Amino acid sequence: MKNLVIATRGSALAMWQSEFIKSEIEKKHGINVELKSMKTKGDIILDTPLAKIGGKGLFTKELEESMLRGESHIAVHSLKDVPMVFPDGLKLAVVTKREDERDAFVSEKFASFDELPKGAIIGTTSLRRKMQLLMLRPDLEIKNLRGNVNTRLRKLKEGEFDAIILATAGLKRLNLEAKFIVPFDKDKMIPAMGQGILGIEAVDEDSVLEKIEFLMDEKALIESTIERGFVRVLEGGCQVPIGVNAEVSGETVKINAVVGLPDGSEFIKQSKVIDKKEYQKAGEELAKEFILKGAKELLKRAEDMV
Repeated sequence: MKNLVIATRGSALAMWQSEFIKSEIEKKHGINVELKSMKTKGDIILDTPLAKIGGKGLFTKELEESMLRGESHIAVHSLKDVPMVFPDGLKLAVVTKREDERDAFVSEKFASFDELPKGAIIGTTSLRRKMQLLMLRPDLEIKNLRGNVNTRLRKLKEGEFDAIILATAGLKRLNLEAKFIVPFDKDKMIPAMGQGILGIEAVDEDSVLEKIEFLMDEKALIESTIERGFVRVLEGGCQVPIGVNAEVSGETVKINAVVGLPDGSEFIKQSKVIDKKEYQKAGEELAKEFILKGAKELLKRAEDMV
């Protein structure tokens, strides 16, 4: 294979991610890698919450169709946006080394989450973030915030929000700044499945897969396998209030998980530590524990609230 084509969204963060992978492949193999930029439905419809228009698969469908047509070979996603099921002929081939997976409190007015006054307006699209913010502070007003990272920061600077919540990884990758950026403790604000990891979806062909296999990170593989297993068994999809984070430390893995209603009024939250060797089934087993506590019924009610 002489040339490799990466299908990518056109946002600044998506382009950074694709440019990074392009550079790594070119350095490793000395081949030419091209970027094929396109808009997805999720990039075009910005006035409606994702949960109402189909969830995060909206950010991957057009890229997948490009690969299936033979126009491109791989697509680089934020793993938290990657659905559980892939079309025939495509697969999640690689997960890369994890960047800081924490959510970040971002504000121009207040130095920390604890300093927010009663009734402060917080911007986020994520039902997971909304749920956990209201679990911590039921007095807050949560407003929908769509658009790319730069657009969200602009709305913050223009005074539409007292604070917004963004992924720390995206802020770091784009070298973006605001007056106050404070990452949340992962025990307080459990991140999304796969947050901070890049997932490379690829055409299921050896000539393509062998070009990207060197990018696989074992720690990220263990953590994401647990997190994706948890969400898959709960059948939660990307747009219901589920937080799950696995962190490898030596020979053990700490797992934090939460499931609940978007308004934070009811939730199930649990932490556990497992032996690293048990990682392949750990997410699924934790999900079954949550199901016994009523997680499926809670998520059904959460969907009805959207």
